[in-house]
Amino acid sequence: MTTQDRGLHARVLDSLGPAITAGEYPAGSVLRTDELAQHYEVSRSVMREAVRVLESMNLVVSRRRVGVTVRPAEEWNVYDPRVIRWRLAGADRPRQLRSLTVLRSAVEPVAAGLAARYATAGQCAELTECALGMVATSRGNQLEAYLVHDIEFHRVVLTASGNEMFAHLGDLVAEVLSGRTHHQVMFEDPDPAAVTLHVQVAEAVREGNAERAEALTREIAVGALQELDILAP
Repeated sequence: MTTQDRGLHARVLDSLGPAITAGEYPAGSVLRTDELAQHYEVSRSVMREAVRVLESMNLVVSRRRVGVTVRPAEEWNVYDPRVIRWRLAGADRPRQLRSLTVLRSAVEPVAAGLAARYATAGQCAELTECALGMVATSRGNQLEAYLVHDIEFHRVVLTASGNEMFAHLGDLVAEVLSGRTHHQVMFEDPDPAAVTLHVQVAEAVREGNAERAEALTREIAVGALQELDILAP
């Protein structure tokens, strides 16, 4: 695939993917590759490649002589970061954010407790650096800069747990945090209490205090759900 084709392929996905997840093409809808290629003004090979990506996410299934059929939402790969991003861009954003935040509240406290047991010295230092970066960017409407440190903080916690399943949730958490910021489901400045809790989690992990690390991270999750009640009811 040429550089130009990759650009066209990305453009098609960034339009068709959100349209499917937003329900513009309900489950059972049959899409014709030729018609889609004409609509998006791309070659059939570019369109077929885009459909293959959507198939890999279980958003559609392609059958010869039938066409491309949209799958029911319960069959989608809802852990795929792009599916998450597309769903957060749609009208169902509040429910999607709540679903993902509840998932985080079930996983991240346990991961933090494990990190307190298994984190390396390097990971402890990285966690502290991320927390201090969050403090430094938590005032003055610096949400984009804050987001960078916030994402990395949670990636380190998940990786430092030593559990490879938790570690692979890093991209999912990154999409949740990015979605909250980019769709204005955040206050202009982060909650100071939440920022302080992140610093305390880094301290608990560094000190090897698993019980405290888990409890503090659970408190962060509860606070995130309470913010959603206000900003995305």
